[in-house]
Amino acid sequence: MSDFVPKLTEKTYDPQKQDLMIFKKWQDERLFAFNKSSGKTIFTIDTPPPYANAPWHMGGAIHYSQIDMIARYKRMAGFEILFPMCLDRNGLPIEVQTEKKFKISMHDVPREDFLNKCKQILDEVGDMILDVCRLLGFSNNSLEWAEIYKTDEVQYRTLTQATFIKLFKEGQIYEDDRPNNYCTRCKTTIADNEIDYKSGSHILYDIRFTVKETGEDLIISTSRPELIPAIGVVIYNPKDERYQHLKGKTAITPAFGDEIPILPHHYAKMEFGTGIMMVCAYGDSGDVQIFRELKLNPKTIIDTDGKITDKVPEFAGLKVKEAKKQIAEKLEQGGHIVEKADAPHNFPICSRCKTSVEFLAMPEYYLKQIDYLPKLHEYAQSMQFFPPFMRQVWVDWLNTVSIDWPISRRRYYGTEVPVWYCKGCKHPNLPEPGNYYQPWKDDPPFDSCQNCGNNEGFEGDLRTFDTWMDSSLSEIYTIMHPHNKKDQSLFEELISRPYICDVRPSAKDIVRTWLHYTMLRGLQLYDKPAFKYAWISGFVVDKNGEKFSKSAGSAIKPEDMIEKYGGDAVRFYGAAEASHGSDIRFNQQRLQGVSKFINKLYNIAKFLSRFPIIEDESEISLQPADEWILSELAKVVEEARIGYEIFDFQIPAKTLRNFAWETFASHYVEMVKGRAYNRTDSYKEKEQKAAWYTLHKVMKELTKAFAPIIPFVTDLIYRGIYSSSVHLQAFPKPNEIIKKPKFTGLTSLLLEINSAIWKYKKDRKLPLNTPIKKAYLPEELFPLMSDLQSMHGIENTVKNIEGIKEGEIINLNEETSINLKL
Repeated sequence: MSDFVPKLTEKTYDPQKQDLMIFKKWQDERLFAFNKSSGKTIFTIDTPPPYANAPWHMGGAIHYSQIDMIARYKRMAGFEILFPMCLDRNGLPIEVQTEKKFKISMHDVPREDFLNKCKQILDEVGDMILDVCRLLGFSNNSLEWAEIYKTDEVQYRTLTQATFIKLFKEGQIYEDDRPNNYCTRCKTTIADNEIDYKSGSHILYDIRFTVKETGEDLIISTSRPELIPAIGVVIYNPKDERYQHLKGKTAITPAFGDEIPILPHHYAKMEFGTGIMMVCAYGDSGDVQIFRELKLNPKTIIDTDGKITDKVPEFAGLKVKEAKKQIAEKLEQGGHIVEKADAPHNFPICSRCKTSVEFLAMPEYYLKQIDYLPKLHEYAQSMQFFPPFMRQVWVDWLNTVSIDWPISRRRYYGTEVPVWYCKGCKHPNLPEPGNYYQPWKDDPPFDSCQNCGNNEGFEGDLRTFDTWMDSSLSEIYTIMHPHNKKDQSLFEELISRPYICDVRPSAKDIVRTWLHYTMLRGLQLYDKPAFKYAWISGFVVDKNGEKFSKSAGSAIKPEDMIEKYGGDAVRFYGAAEASHGSDIRFNQQRLQGVSKFINKLYNIAKFLSRFPIIEDESEISLQPADEWILSELAKVVEEARIGYEIFDFQIPAKTLRNFAWETFASHYVEMVKGRAYNRTDSYKEKEQKAAWYTLHKVMKELTKAFAPIIPFVTDLIYRGIYSSSVHLQAFPKPNEIIKKPKFTGLTSLLLEINSAIWKYKKDRKLPLNTPIKKAYLPEELFPLMSDLQSMHGIENTVKNIEGIKEGEIINLNEETSINLKL
């Protein structure tokens, strides 16, 4: 033993100490910095900018770890990787968090003060996210604060405004006063994809109206009696024979006495309630559509604070919930409620603050998307999805889109709408693109109105953009600003491809937002798909299958798990736990088991690091056992490569772990220890060196194959033994491991025989090094017999099993028996 001193000197792998040392080396060496002059084909990754309003939980850590695996594999596959880190610092999540933390309302403090408070949180949380990135060993081009991009930086917001100005001038953006989803707590319009639904129940009222011309009762079912003063029309289905005589007549509303036209319309459902339906301004999206179609003038009775307006004087100033209660009481006292009952219902709520959503009419800017749906459907079919079934998530969303995208928001922390309005003619005046504009506080960059020529002055727009207006340009910013420095020549080179960016990684919940809007913008701005590939992941959920929630107390901090088990363990756990696209039910015990495997890998490497490295193959004579393990390695490396190519990291994680632990460590290493040490000089020099060569060959190629998933321990091993970074190596190729695979057909039998012999000794409480006087073994294994004899201490072997005495047989299966005489 003293003749062979391990190169790896640490007793065990200690991620808390060694990972930080390794990461510092990567940073000092700028190992992953983007180099456009490398001569390699550039592979671009549109990193999802994580919201910097709150620290990550395990879901974010695992999701982004797997994006890093894409980058690391592609780098080893020979590509130059453009892979920036970023932070999303715009929009409602930041503002909601700021209001909660400082116990303020955005509209009750000066705008500049509120923005500064937002930035304070953003900087704090941003640093926390970047710390997790470092602890997990991400290989972004840089994790330095100045070199990661942030969506609230001047350079990024300038890009967003430039695209708005371009599309506005092309007629792709317009302003319209139309009803939209509105959050009364966030005080802003929100898009359809910013709405969640909360299940519950509400009271369904059967309310008695009167037909003016006939005096007959008209019973209408509704859950929103507070909207009776806002009814624009009463409808019935044209096929409903019960109400054909009411066409063109007038309904009198109970308690309020308004006269409302009655018309046939296909939107009314004969089977719902009484088949008669009141259409209000606005109860739901169906009401909105009918008002638009019939060109009705809406009577909006709910204001932006979620209160009843003075158009209903008796109830003015009441919150909607209280108004509903009081109006229902008034109807009941007047004898207008025929029946009421609880009914299940899904309530639309703001996805950010969980407040009930109303439909209010107000002017907003819209980006056209309806016109582009046919082309987006084509893109959905031509773009490659990983996993393929995730394509349908986007297709399903495309099939639901029915209105253009409202892009302006009545909030503060976001990219400002770059428009000034002439005080004379109210015409919107837009500046030239190329600078960052803040119309709420900046003077306009022009003196006279572009429409009427007056110089009476301007009013700046106070609104900001929907955060997805910024985020949907991330792929353009990525190829235009490596390391946050504009590179026009690189941009022109990359934008000439059939797509803008190679891969969009995202979680499945933002396919309908981030992926959809980015594809829309790529089509509008450059007439091409934004991506060649879309990689869509599932969620990391708790033991009940629910998404982690900080408010519910179910969120687990990745820092805590990394401190216990190491960054590589968290990464490997995420890769191995579920096939790509599936949810992961977090299980700390399984994570602990992963950490044991990583220590096992280090211990294997430490053991073989004591043997000399043989580079010259003329010095060796490979033995059948060597050829067998190299053949097995070549096979699993190819299986791993296939998994990496489709970005399904469970395949390489499970395949390589099984090989490393179950085949290489447990069987081959034990088989060749005698030959590697050769203490009795029973092996020729070339046979001994063949054992050294093979041990190192397997470890070299295995660490390379594992490197995208567990970058810390593999680099620790490779640097410690082979004096360079594993992350500078090419991904292994099977034909460079062994030209012609041999003996792989024996693997199952060999592992079964070895396990049976160990069990035979263990059952008899014998040490595993107890010599075996004679062993009857299957003839197929005799090419490996020399190493098998050394491994098990077999003194004599016999190829047949004739003459075996009763009780001496170990039955492995119906075909194979072995006989051992100790």
